[in-house]
Amino acid sequence: MQTHKLILKAKHIEAMEGEKRIHFLNSNADRIRKSLGDAIGLNHIGVHLVYVEPGKDSTEYHKHYYEEECIYVLSGSGTLVIEGESFAFEKGDFVGFPASIAAHSLQNTGSETLILLVMGQRLEQDVAEYPNQRKRLYRNSGKWDLIDIDNVTDPR
Repeated sequence: MQTHKLILKAKHIEAMEGEKRIHFLNSNADRIRKSLGDAIGLNHIGVHLVYVEPGKDSTEYHKHYYEEECIYVLSGSGTLVIEGESFAFEKGDFVGFPASIAAHSLQNTGSETLILLVMGQRLEQDVAEYPNQRKRLYRNSGKWDLIDIDNVTDPR
């Protein structure tokens, strides 16, 4: 094995071209992402540097029912919303979301680029809920089904 391929040196990370991402349910969630985990071949955990400009969101307000995720702020500041409650969130702060615990989102309310280290599981199946959009996403082996929460019924 060529073990050196498992290492990303700072100069290589800096030189990586970021991927522009806009959330499919929130056009204000316009960010740049560098996938460190993909670069070295991680399959079961996503590890990303995410760059969010002032006034932009990192994602749509959501929660995962099966996957865990976490965020560490490398620089900048913003407002973190967890279950409708707002918190100042800045360099050095960390938050983790165990599966099925809390809906959350993060907006850059500062004056400089918010740089985040975002990590999360990559399970074959997950269910995510977007409360503000009244949507639920079912993801299974690469297939995505987005439905209106109002159309969810209990067949029992």
